[in-house]
Amino acid sequence: MRDLVCHDRAPSAFLVYLHLWRESERERKPFVAASHQAMAESTGLSKSAVQKGVRRLVERKLLRVQKASVTAVPEYRVLKPWRR
Repeated sequence: MRDLVCHDRAPSAFLVYLHLWRESERERKPFVAASHQAMAESTGLSKSAVQKGVRRLVERKLLRVQKASVTAVPEYRVLKPWRR
């Protein structure tokens, strides 16, 4: 995770990851349904920063996104590749 902040220079991705991880642990569900706006309000980031963070996490294979339709609220699955 340190690599996201130092190497990638994407602290927003780190905050988004922590937020989604906390929500999945709190709800005890593998998927968390959250809009970009809701995540922005919870993390204190802008909506565009959340979008960039999500994009970076998906690229790094730390997050999986599912949507029922184009306009549906996405469901995020926090991946932990270091755990087997």
